[in-house]
Order: sequence, then structure tokens, then C-alpha cells
Amino acid sequence: MKAAEIAILIGGIVDGDPNKVVHKPAKIEEGAPGTISFLANEKYEAYVYSCQSSVILVSKDFVPKEPVAATLIRVENVYASLTVLLEKFDEMMDDSAEDDEEELISPFAFIHPDAEIGTNVRIDAFAYIGKGVKIADDVLIQAHAFIGNDVSIGNESIIHCSAKILHGTIIGNRCTVHPGAVIGSDGFGFAPQEDGSFKKIPQLGIVELCDGVDVGANTVIDRATMGKTLIEKGVKLDNLIQIAHNVTIGKNTVIAAQAGIAGSTKIGQNCMIGGQVGIVGHIAIANGTKIQAQSGVNKAVKEENTALFGSPALLYNDFLRSNAVFKQLPELLKRVEKLEKDKL
Repeated sequence: MKAAEIAILIGGIVDGDPNKVVHKPAKIEEGAPGTISFLANEKYEAYVYSCQSSVILVSKDFVPKEPVAATLIRVENVYASLTVLLEKFDEMMDDSAEDDEEELISPFAFIHPDAEIGTNVRIDAFAYIGKGVKIADDVLIQAHAFIGNDVSIGNESIIHCSAKILHGTIIGNRCTVHPGAVIGSDGFGFAPQEDGSFKKIPQLGIVELCDGVDVGANTVIDRATMGKTLIEKGVKLDNLIQIAHNVTIGKNTVIAAQAGIAGSTKIGQNCMIGGQVGIVGHIAIANGTKIQAQSGVNKAVKEENTALFGSPALLYNDFLRSNAVFKQLPELLKRVEKLEKDKL
């Protein structure tokens, strides 16, 4: 693609040679001729002046401090424009669009006779499609994926290799489940017995992913004991997350890797939860809550748009102030001991 074509695609303005040709994207610190890079964080500005990329995306108000060899494309929002561009590159790399129906479904896949398969569905070798499964149009099921009985999958969803979608799970339109994820495993429910042992409580509910949900690699979402574990529209889940039974996660919430959410907790909409955050069960987290990485939340968050930090989590600024004092405790102790000694 030429710089001029890219500018039209993302609504940018070319500053430099509009005929520069780009073959692939590259990080700005690793740019090479024929690549396109981007500058969205001023910490990386120094690379603009040494970068070998042919084209660089920058914000419309970027003012270079030194000469820039690359052609610049100025845009309103660099990250948003980059997303559009990467989607275009992804489309260009897809070599499966012209496959006919016979080639789309591998003869080495197992598909139960009762399963309903839509049009333009691709099912790769060694995938398993169980009884009563309903797969809508334009779905991709990669190799070794397991789709259990009575699962439904909406239009344009992608189930990556070795993902496990267990019985009764509902997956909406344009969802992506990455490799190794398990959707619909039994919730962690055991009843203590008089002899000190534990008896398993049957987990009879389901998991439902609404439209546009992304589930990262090796993330696990447990089925409900009764009812459903619900992941609402637009939720984005990173790798290695544990979501327990009967949890609800509100629209457009994002959760980073290694977070764990205990049973029956309700996470609000538009929340941002950092890596390795732990949240206890049976509480509610208000809309717009931001939780710093490695924090532990042990009580409900009632006020919307709150930022939390620490374990147990405090208001973000309170934690920073407390941490500043904590680091001075040895010196403060000496001063207190000296004051007490002087009084004597």
C-alpha cells in the first residue's frame, strides 16, 4: 500500500512522499524500509529521527525537533488509526476467503449428524462438534477445538485451536476464544460434610458470552451452579484469568492476565482490572472502577469511577500516601524513640 492509500483508509494527512510503499507494520524501534511504524507515546519520540521505516503514523499536532526521513501520516488518534490499519493488513494476509464449501470443512473433523452448521463455516482437522450444536454463518473452528453438546456459536466468531467450549454454552456474534481457553467448566462448588470431607455440588447452569467478547489463551470461565455465568457485550479478557461460577461481568470491561474473580461477584460496566488482581465472591463492583495490578478487593465498591490500589485495596491516592509513609517508618520510629527518650 502507498502512503496516500493508507492516508485515505485512516483519514490522515500525508506529510512527505505520498508514493512511499509499505509492505508490513513494525515497531518504531525496529523499523526498516518498506514498513510502517507509529508514535503514540512521547517517550519513543527519539526513534522517529533514527527510524528506518518508510512511513510513520503521528498525531496531527506532532512537531518534529529534528529532520525526519520517513513520510509522516498525521491523524487525530494514532491508536485508533493503527487499529484500522492492522485490521487491513490482517485481511490481506487471510488466504482462506476463496475456499469453497467442500474445502472449508476438513474430512478429519468430527461433526455430529444433529449439529446445525451455517454457511461459510470453516472447521479444521480434528475439531469436535457435538450433538445439538448450532453454528451460525462465517464461523471459524480451528484444529483440535472441542465444541460440546448443545453449544451455540454466533456469526463471525472464532474458536482457536485447542479451545474447549463445554455443553450448553452460548457464544454471541463476533466473539473470539483463544487457544487453550475453557468455557463452561464446572464451578468450584463443594459442600462440607460432618466427617470433614467435601461433597460435590452439581453445576447445572451455563456460561453465556454476549456479542464481541474476547477470551484470552488459557482463561477459564466456570459454568453457573444454577442460571448463568454472564460475560456481557464487548468484554475483553486477557490470558490466564479465572472467572468463577455465577459471576457477571458488565459491558466493555477489560481484565488483564492472571486476575481471579470468585463466585457470584458482579463486575460493573467499563471497568479496568489490572493483572493478578484478586476479587472475593458475592460482592458488586461499581461501573467504571479501575483496579491497579496485584490489588486484592475484599469488599463491595459502591461509588462509580473509583480507582483502587493495594491489598486489601484502598482508594488509589490513599494507598500512594500510605505507601510513602510506610517507606519512612524506620526513620519515623527513630524520631519517636528519640522524642520519648528526651522527655525522660
